[in-house]
Amino acid sequence: MGKAKKVRVSKGDTLPAKVPLADQLEGDGIVKSKNRNKIRFRAEEDEEFINPKVSSRVIKLTNQQRKEEESEGEKSNEGKKALLTLDEDEEEYKMSDDEQITGNEYYDDIKIDEQDERALELFMDRGRAPTRTLADIILEKLEEKKTEIQSQFSEIGSIQMDDMHPLLKESFEKMKPILSVYRSGALPKLFKFIPSMKNWEQVLYILDPPSWTAAAMYQATRIFASNLKENMAQRFYNLVLLPRVRDDLAEYKRLNFHLYQAVRKALYKPRGFMKGFLLPLLESGDCTLREAIIIGSIVAKNSIPMLESAAALLKIAEMGYTGANSIFIRIFLDKKYALPYRVVDGVVFHFLRFERDTRELPVLWHQALLTFAQRYKSDISSEQREALLELLKRQYHHTLTPEIRRELQHAKCRDVEGIEPMEAN
Repeated sequence: MGKAKKVRVSKGDTLPAKVPLADQLEGDGIVKSKNRNKIRFRAEEDEEFINPKVSSRVIKLTNQQRKEEESEGEKSNEGKKALLTLDEDEEEYKMSDDEQITGNEYYDDIKIDEQDERALELFMDRGRAPTRTLADIILEKLEEKKTEIQSQFSEIGSIQMDDMHPLLKESFEKMKPILSVYRSGALPKLFKFIPSMKNWEQVLYILDPPSWTAAAMYQATRIFASNLKENMAQRFYNLVLLPRVRDDLAEYKRLNFHLYQAVRKALYKPRGFMKGFLLPLLESGDCTLREAIIIGSIVAKNSIPMLESAAALLKIAEMGYTGANSIFIRIFLDKKYALPYRVVDGVVFHFLRFERDTRELPVLWHQALLTFAQRYKSDISSEQREALLELLKRQYHHTLTPEIRRELQHAKCRDVEGIEPMEAN
């Protein structure tokens, strides 16, 4: 027989030392009350109230301050608002580095080497005509209307200068100083109807986009990107957003947070962004290394459809060479799209054009070629591989060229099946 187990008596129970089994079973089925005193805390019922004299004094001061602000607002003129705008803009762009780019959330603080900039300037095309702005186009159309009042412009997407109602024009002129000091909050409701107007470009000319704050430019980009079609969004990006972004980078050597967000929002219309912002930036021939890195970071971090990216990559490959072109070629290649063979062939021909170039190509060119070899070595033909290997004999970099040659020699070309890759020399 096993040893009998001891009866466990909970603390507070008064069972005798020896209890019959029947009594134990009966006692276990009954809920017993324990001698436990619960202490409950009640919230204090007494609440403190503000002294009536103090509250009346606060209300009186608040009403007095409101009346003073209203009187001062009526007496202020636009000159004071302009000075206030300049002061606020100066304070905005003097933000500390920690506040602007904390934790590499958007893009790193870019430090450009002067030697690299001088080297890339050798590949820039300085002979191009200056970029036309929205004001230039509007003035040109106004001159045409003086001689041909009711003519129809045959150019697709051209500006139709309509006679605007005086009250409507006055309303937009009153909105102009608001946009020049806007920081946050809701925009005037009339502004949201501009994209649906036939002569929205004429309205923007009245509102003077160069005088807008960065926050107002972001809100405008968000509204226009959502409500305009691709071709009209393209014109807004090209005539309004692109000049503002380039001016901001040239003046402050970094991109304002709101403008950075505006460029990201412009990708909502990817085809309009490519045709109206990215390609004109590269076609200008004077895109700096700083502009390419910052705009490239936006393109790299955001999702873009393959067809729009492939078309932009093919167009960039056909352009004259600049350092900015190599940056964007490498960014699009790093997205690892399943590119059509036509685009792959265009990139190959882009690199082969430099076989007889006597200039010393920058590191960016070799980095783009290495990225292409790593990502698309299986999509090139055997003839293209041989041509690229010959190119490496003329354009050499002591660190990157051996890696490019190794990638190409171990590539399985698209027109060869069942054959082992080339043996490394």
